[in-house]
Amino acid sequence: MKIKLYTLLAFLYLSLSLSAQIDRSKQPEPGPAPEITLEKPFEFTLENGLKVLIVENHKLPRVSMNLAFDRTPISEGDKAGVTTILGAMLGNGTVSIPKDDFNEEIDFLGANLSFGFNGGFASCLTKYHERIMELLADATMNSLLTEEEFEKEKDLLLEGLKSQEKSVDAAASNVGGALAYGAAHPYGEFPTKKSINNVTFNLVQKYYEQYFQPSEAYLVVLGDVDVAAVKTLVEKLFSPWEVAPVEVPVLPEPRSNPEQLEINFIDMPNAVQSNISLTSNVKLKMNDDDYHAVLIANKILGGGFNSYLNMNLREEHGYTYGARSSVGADQYVTRFKAGASVRNEVTDSAIVQTIKEVKRIQDNPVEKEALANAKAKYVGDFVLALERPSTIARYAINIKTNDLPEDFYAEFLKKINAVTVDDVQRVANKYFNAENARFIIVGKGSDLIENLEKTGIPIKYFDKEANPVEKPEFKKPIPDGVTTKSIMTDYINAIGGNEALEDVKTVLTKVDVTIEGAPFKPSAVIKTMSPNKESMEMSVQGMGTIMKQKFNGKEGYTEQQGNKQEMPESEILKKKKQKGLFAETYLNSEDLVLISLISVNGVDAYKIQVDEENGSFRYYDAKSALLIRTESSQEAQGQKITQTTDISDYKTVDGVLMPFTKIMTTGPQIITLSASEIKINEGVSKKDFK
Repeated sequence: MKIKLYTLLAFLYLSLSLSAQIDRSKQPEPGPAPEITLEKPFEFTLENGLKVLIVENHKLPRVSMNLAFDRTPISEGDKAGVTTILGAMLGNGTVSIPKDDFNEEIDFLGANLSFGFNGGFASCLTKYHERIMELLADATMNSLLTEEEFEKEKDLLLEGLKSQEKSVDAAASNVGGALAYGAAHPYGEFPTKKSINNVTFNLVQKYYEQYFQPSEAYLVVLGDVDVAAVKTLVEKLFSPWEVAPVEVPVLPEPRSNPEQLEINFIDMPNAVQSNISLTSNVKLKMNDDDYHAVLIANKILGGGFNSYLNMNLREEHGYTYGARSSVGADQYVTRFKAGASVRNEVTDSAIVQTIKEVKRIQDNPVEKEALANAKAKYVGDFVLALERPSTIARYAINIKTNDLPEDFYAEFLKKINAVTVDDVQRVANKYFNAENARFIIVGKGSDLIENLEKTGIPIKYFDKEANPVEKPEFKKPIPDGVTTKSIMTDYINAIGGNEALEDVKTVLTKVDVTIEGAPFKPSAVIKTMSPNKESMEMSVQGMGTIMKQKFNGKEGYTEQQGNKQEMPESEILKKKKQKGLFAETYLNSEDLVLISLISVNGVDAYKIQVDEENGSFRYYDAKSALLIRTESSQEAQGQKITQTTDISDYKTVDGVLMPFTKIMTTGPQIITLSASEIKINEGVSKKDFK
C-alpha cells in the first residue's frame, strides 16, 4: 500500500511541476505533421492497355474496386447530354444477365456496384470479391444497352431539366461554366431540351464503343486480398476487353477572361434570391509548386465557416446563409470562384463586399492565427479521409493521371505546413482575380438592375442558355386607367364574379406534394372555411400523418411527430385580418400600391404591394387578370426569408376558376402542390379545425 501511495504522490508532484512551467498566455506551437504512410501499389499493365494497381489492406474483410478513365475532355456539341444518358444506362445488367437478375445478385451479396461515364466502383466482403469483380468486368465490357432503357433515361433527364427551369442555382451552374469557358468547350457545355432530343440510341451505343477503351482506363483494387491471386483474376476477367483505335479529340481553347471586371446578368423573374459568383479562369495543376499554397489561401478566403467571405457576408452583414470560394486544379484549365446566394435587395452590396475580401487577402498579410487554423483544418480532413478506401484509390489514380511524384501524398501535410504568410499573399495575387474577371449573377432583374447599375461595373445580359441578349425591359409603362381597384375587379370577374365567390363557404383541396430533393412524396388535404378557418394535414404512404396545421379563427397550432406548437401571435394576427376565402373580395384598394408592370414567367403582370412591412406582393396576369404569384417575407434567426408562390393551371369548379398548381420557393427549397381534387361547399365542417 505504501509503495502505491508514494507512487501516486510522486506522479502528482511531477504533474504540478510540469503545469507550473507551462506559459498559458501563449498559443502552443503546432507539432510536427503526422507521418503519412501509404502502401505502394503493386502495378502491372494488361496487353490491351488497362493499367492495374493493387493495394493490400487487411484491417477489414472488405474489398473495393475503382475503374477510372483518363480521357481528354469530350465536346458533345449539339448532342450535349449523351454521356449523361449513357452513364445512367451503364451497370444495369449485361448482355448475358438481365437487369433485374444483375441488381438482385448484387443486393443479395450485400455489395455495391455503380457506374458512370467516367468509370465504375464496387465494394463487397472479401469472400464475394471474385464474383463482384466478375460482374464489374462483365458490366464494363458487355453492358446491357437497350432502347427501352435509353428512352427511360432520356425522359428522366428531360424531366430533370423541367424541374430545374425555375432553379436559380441550376441556371447559375450551367451559364457560369458556359460564360467562363465558352459554350463550345467541354467544361462549358450543358444539356438542354434541344440537345437531349438530338441524342439517339445509336449515338449512345457509338459513345460506349468509342470511349470505353482499356487503353485509357485504370483499375485499382484495394483491401483484404492477395496480390498474386488478384493479378491472376484481373488477367482472366479483363484481358478479353478489346481495344479499338482511340481518336483523341481536339480540345478548343477556353474563353479568355474579360479585359476588365464586368457583370454577366441572367434574368429570372421568379428568383427570391440572387446567385452571385465572381469567376475567372486560371491555370493550376496538382503538380505545380503553388498548389499547396493555393489550397491554404483559398481556405482562408472562402473555404470554411471562419473564412473572410463567410464572416463578412454571413456573420457581419447577414446577407446569406453561407459564402464560399474555390480554386480547382486541372490538367487543362480551371477557374477561381467566390460568391453566395443572397437576398435580392443586398445583391449590389454583396458584390462590393466580395471584392473587398479578395483585395484584403491580396493586399494584407494574413494573420498567423488564421494561417495556423487553415493548416490544422487541412491536416484533420486529410487524416480522416485516409480512413476511406475510396480515398486511397483516388490518390493512387491521381498520381498516375496528374503526373505526380510517388511521394506526393506522403509529403502532402509537410508541404501544407510549410506554407508561409508570404506564400498566401503571393498566390492570392496570382490566382484570385477581381479585376479581369466576371460576376455571373442570376436573379430578378426588376429588383436588382437599378442598384447593380450604380456599382459602375459594366453589365452584359444573357439568357438561361448563355446566349447574349439585349437588356430586358424590366418595368413597362402601366396603361392609362389601370388601378389597384380595376385589377381587383378584373380578377374577381375572371374567376366567376362576386355573386359566385360569395356562395363559396368552404373549399376542400387534395394535393400531391413534391419536395425537391426529398426521397418521399407526401399528400395533403387542405380545408378552408369562410372567413378564415384553415386546416392542413400532410401524410406519407406507409407513415400516416406526419404534420398538422390548424387555425380555428381565433387560435392555431402546428403538430409534427407528436410535437405540438402553438401558433405565434404574429401569425394569428395576420390570419385574423382575412375576411374571406378570396383576398380580393375584402382587400381595400386604397391601401394597396400598384408597383409596376413586369414580366413574370414570360407574361406581363401587375405587381401590387399588399403589405409593405411584411414585403407582401400579389401579381396579376395583365391579359387574363388571373393571380399568378404571391410573395411575402419574414424574419427568421436574424435572416430575412422571402417566399414566392407561383400559381397556375386554373380549372372551373362549380362555376369558380380555381388554381390546381402552386409552386412555393423559399431560398433553395422548392415545393410543388398539385391538386388532384377540389370541392366547393362539400366535405368540410367546423370540427376539421380543432
